[in-house]
Amino acid sequence: MTALTQAVRDSSVITWRNWVGMKRVPDALIGLTVQPIMFVVLFALVFAGSLGGEQYREFLVAGIFAQTVAFNVFFTTIGMANDLGKGIIDRFRSLPMSRVAVVLGRTVSDLGVTLITLVVMSLTGLIVGWRIRGSFLDAVAGYGLLLLFSFAMSWIGVLVGLMARNVEVAQSAGLIWLFPLTFVSSAFVSVQGFPGWLQPVGEWNPVSAVARASRELFGNPTQLPGFAESTAWPAQHAALYAALSSLAIVAIFLPLAAARYRRVASR
Repeated sequence: MTALTQAVRDSSVITWRNWVGMKRVPDALIGLTVQPIMFVVLFALVFAGSLGGEQYREFLVAGIFAQTVAFNVFFTTIGMANDLGKGIIDRFRSLPMSRVAVVLGRTVSDLGVTLITLVVMSLTGLIVGWRIRGSFLDAVAGYGLLLLFSFAMSWIGVLVGLMARNVEVAQSAGLIWLFPLTFVSSAFVSVQGFPGWLQPVGEWNPVSAVARASRELFGNPTQLPGFAESTAWPAQHAALYAALSSLAIVAIFLPLAAARYRRVASR
């Protein structure tokens, strides 16, 4: 059996193990779906009247999609820290299995969580007035881009989870960087409304690119009323920049997470 074949086989076993675990402890999955629903409903019903009405609702939902797939990294972080704290990582280490199976299985299983979350959010968005106005293939591409970004972010979650001493530290570490990453973006408002020095940060934020690309592919507004279209390169090539950013994150954090796993498991 080749190393690649063994890695795929062992990773699929770990993926199934994680999904079975979610079925037995559904609380975390419920939390991941309830929070996006609250964001969609509250922002669409409470803030839409002041920020553009119907147009803001359609602008908003793709932004919440981008924020939520980024926040799902929190689920990965907690899962890795929990397995590490309970000694499950050491048990896996003693088995004749691929060295990347545990971390790859975790990211793939959490991709399934993201898919469930996107389905729930899409249904909620349709209820509050959001619509997909692009073609079917564009919509598929939009969801595919969101899943790619979620998969990329999961590798950051793996690394943070393996570096945390316990679940409590993992929870704090996840929130420290996730909030500025998602809110200093065009997920909820136009970047042109930021202070001048902060606008480039928002423009080059991968979350902004994912949100804008999703809006373009879904046929939704890319700017709020009163703001001009951005001329920055990430905004003009949002789908390309979002895809490249996701691939760059994987290229950087996959080897770092795998190396950290080997060090942690060999203690």
